[in-house]
Amino acid sequence: MKRAAISVVVVLAGVGLVLGAAVRVVGARPVPQQQQPSYSLAEYNAYQQAANEKNAQQRLKLLDDFVEKFPKSTLLPYIYALYLDTYRQLNQQDKVIVYADKLLENASGLDPQSRPVTLLQALYARAVAFNMVFNEKAPDATQQAERARDLARQGLQMVQELKKPANVSEEQFNQARQQMQALFDYTAGVASLFLKDYHGAQQFLRSAVTDDPKNAVTWFRLGIAYLQENPPQWMNGFWALARAVALKTDIEPQVRSYLRQQMLLYQKPACQNLLDDEMNQLLQAAAASQSLEAPTDLKFPSAEDLAKYLQDSNLFSIMQDLQAGGDKARLAWLAACGNEFPDVPVKIIDVTPTADGAVLRVYAGSTPEDIQKATTANMEVKVTEQPDAQRLHKEDIVRFTGTLVSYDQQPFLLHWDKAKINPEDIPPATGPRRRGSR
Repeated sequence: MKRAAISVVVVLAGVGLVLGAAVRVVGARPVPQQQQPSYSLAEYNAYQQAANEKNAQQRLKLLDDFVEKFPKSTLLPYIYALYLDTYRQLNQQDKVIVYADKLLENASGLDPQSRPVTLLQALYARAVAFNMVFNEKAPDATQQAERARDLARQGLQMVQELKKPANVSEEQFNQARQQMQALFDYTAGVASLFLKDYHGAQQFLRSAVTDDPKNAVTWFRLGIAYLQENPPQWMNGFWALARAVALKTDIEPQVRSYLRQQMLLYQKPACQNLLDDEMNQLLQAAAASQSLEAPTDLKFPSAEDLAKYLQDSNLFSIMQDLQAGGDKARLAWLAACGNEFPDVPVKIIDVTPTADGAVLRVYAGSTPEDIQKATTANMEVKVTEQPDAQRLHKEDIVRFTGTLVSYDQQPFLLHWDKAKINPEDIPPATGPRRRGSR
């Protein structure tokens, strides 16, 4: 980033434009009084005194004195340029905006040869200041955003019209232009985002990350623009946020939190740890890619996809899909995990009593014949808050209602928690047992 900033200084110093971490606006100097009789010698000398003053606070005093003594001077545009540069040096960004606007409004009073460069300086400085001090809760926030967007567009146009100085290389010049374009595009994108022009924000911010792909904040804003659109562009939004995280800047925790929140809103899985797994896969893909575009095969099942899958499936088809592996298993597990299934018929293979119930190893099949023949468990069921379940025995056939929490692929075993046995299927405390039937 330092190298890019230095290249801008070197390149555009050739046309009088000095850009670094922030822009320095010096403005064109008026020609000596004897060649330009539209202002007095006193005005010219007062201007020169302010322009040559090194102390910023003292310079402000001299500028204030000038405006008080010469309120209609033709040198006021140059005075506004000095104000702008002084407040930039003092990091008083709200004042930078004020005097950038004054300079822009009085641009016709500038020397025609230096006017384009001076205006581009002012636009750049104003864009930097806007991004530092814009308050979305301000009473005039809408007007501020509209003006910032309009002036950023003007800056983009002026950058396109900028001519390469003869004393710099094409590479240096292009780097400088990219840095300026990225700032103006970012500023217009942020303003459009606030104004709820999400499509416009996407266009500006996409251009900004094209010119400056290592700016995590721009990626973050682009992700927001995609996700706030109606309907949201989910995959593009997720990818932009993942690219922001992959850059590992100080905003990473904030972006991670927002990404997880948006993926949860999109998918609504009952087992949120599965969402974390999907998010980690997305982040790994983004970290390994330099693509500005979301991969065409990037796809996460939505909440609607999961609901439809459950509607079209039963427990046994879910078990088949889980055992098949691949995308089928992924969809099946996202849909099924954390859900409660009622009255699942099973044959008990083994019983381990616990303090408040029992842990059952059971078999569930698609037909009564499969259940009767079973000798190996394909489920583990934790029965809680039901001490009567301790009276269950091997080979009893019962129904339970429980929450599906995990599964093992090899050997295949579903794990259930918070299960309850249908009371009708539990043997009485005394008397003969009902073995092998409900």
